Amino acid sequence: MSNDNMALKADNLKQHYVVKQGLFKPDAAVKAVDGVSFELPAGKTLAVVGESGCGKSTLGRMLTMIETPTNGALTFEGEDLLALSKAEQKALRQKIQIIFQNPYGSLNPRKKIGSILEEPLVINTALSKAERKQKALQIMDKVGLKSEHYDRYPHMFSGGQRQRIAIARGLMLDPQVIVADEPVSALDVSVQAQVLNLMMDLQEEFGLSYVFISHDLSVVEHIADEVMVMYLGKIVERTSCEQLFINPQHPYTKALLSSTPQLSPDKRRTRIKLEGELPSPLNPPSGCAFHGRCQYANERCKTETPELIETRFNEQEHWIACHGVQEKRIS
Repeated sequence: MSNDNMALKADNLKQHYVVKQGLFKPDAAVKAVDGVSFELPAGKTLAVVGESGCGKSTLGRMLTMIETPTNGALTFEGEDLLALSKAEQKALRQKIQIIFQNPYGSLNPRKKIGSILEEPLVINTALSKAERKQKALQIMDKVGLKSEHYDRYPHMFSGGQRQRIAIARGLMLDPQVIVADEPVSALDVSVQAQVLNLMMDLQEEFGLSYVFISHDLSVVEHIADEVMVMYLGKIVERTSCEQLFINPQHPYTKALLSSTPQLSPDKRRTRIKLEGELPSPLNPPSGCAFHGRCQYANERCKTETPELIETRFNEQEHWIACHGVQEKRIS
């Protein structure tokens, strides 16, 4: 695929934090994200999934430049964001917005909805007060909010309505890429579907590209074009959404899918129960980070880190980091 169609491209992104361990111990490095690469085509949705602590939210903060990566390249519209000046970065960052997980915590309770929505315009544009209000009312209408909501405070809204407000705020600067960090996990299941449908409608209308971060594969199934599964800061599997659900390859992906509730009996999978906890990123295991919880692990898995290698299934691109799959020990 040509770069002309790419909304966002990440190349070997890393985020390492130095942690002080006391007077008599050397500093340690937490590799929250450790070499993540992907391409996000314009108008498409890339889902990033994994357990808490796998680095997906850290990745989201790097993509929106809330945090500067330790290493790697991040390209938006052919420009490497990390190589630009602060002023150039600020201009391009307006085109990459984030929607946070908690609609209760991400809205200032002391400000009215109109003021919350107009704040990005006050900071980043020269629009008049009347123009800002007009834009806010237009976007409110797009997300299913009424004009009388303009003068109300966040506490007067339900969780689903608050998340609509958060989505509206993300749209105020006409972005091309939206990073949605667990945008429906704090909502009731009945409301989740409404918000997901709204996001898909907005994507179609505005040609938005989404990076959709979630721990819930049942949510991802309905919105994603491609899925990237992360484990302890690394990608373990990446392929199309359809391919991942039909033909998962990595043992970790299979375990995640087996714990996803399914209404249809023919879609249900035998539950794979993972033993043990996610390892500490302060003290990651040698070799494959998943080997301590994997029933297929052998000596090679314990000592040698698997590379993310392209393996074609059903004529589709499918990237997997697993010795067992590459050695055809796992089918």
